[in-house]
Amino acid sequence: MGNVTTRITTDKQVPGFWRVTLNHPPINTVDDQMYDEIFDLVEAIEAEPSLKVVTFESANPDYFLAHYGVGESTSRFGKPRWIEAATRLTHSNVLSIAVIRGRTRAGGAEFALACDLRFASREKAVFGQPEVGFGLIAGGGALARLPHLVGRARAIEITLGGDDFDAETAERYGWINRAIPDAELDGFVANFVRRILSFDSQALNATKSILNQNGLPRQAELQSTQAIFGGTLRSSAALEKMAKSRERGLGTAGEFELDLGRQIADL
Repeated sequence: MGNVTTRITTDKQVPGFWRVTLNHPPINTVDDQMYDEIFDLVEAIEAEPSLKVVTFESANPDYFLAHYGVGESTSRFGKPRWIEAATRLTHSNVLSIAVIRGRTRAGGAEFALACDLRFASREKAVFGQPEVGFGLIAGGGALARLPHLVGRARAIEITLGGDDFDAETAERYGWINRAIPDAELDGFVANFVRRILSFDSQALNATKSILNQNGLPRQAELQSTQAIFGGTLRSSAALEKMAKSRERGLGTAGEFELDLGRQIADL
């Protein structure tokens, strides 16, 4: 397990509950270093028998997780073990909850999809899978997970259209569990966590294990799409689109990233 964390902090003050904060300025991109830290965190989650629930939130109110930060860092594994970490998190005994404010796109949205539950700020959360606009595919789990949640037609709308979605639409589609007024979001999550902590671990674990038998993609599906994503990264179309988008502000705090769903249609 890695010894140094630079993208993730974990508050373990409440027994049975870890509160994880994601923090990679300036816009919370998911780079290889963050993927490594997520892998280490999942190992720690699996190793803690008293843990019942873990929440994930962002230190940046404008970005829960922006997207994959191509070339920002290197993984100690060579290629980050994201699909393995995501699968293990989903199948662990621990209940994982994404508490979403700000933009949640591409690899960031796929991280949220790997969590068991997604509660979002009605006013501040934005969702998108914009990969096709860059000549890529969604390789971190969206193509396998979204159809189980929203159905095939809406998954096509989300991934082929590449546009941004507000929290109310995401809730209506089944992409997230609830869109909650921002002022009420923290209180709602805190109350939900208290309920989970009050229940018997054996009953919680058995219930989640049975529910996992239906509605989850196979790891082979996830690995296959990740491999295809790696190939599209090297395509001439993707390289051209990425160069243009960097010129316009990809990866920096500004108009291009804030309004990415609209901006990619103009590349």
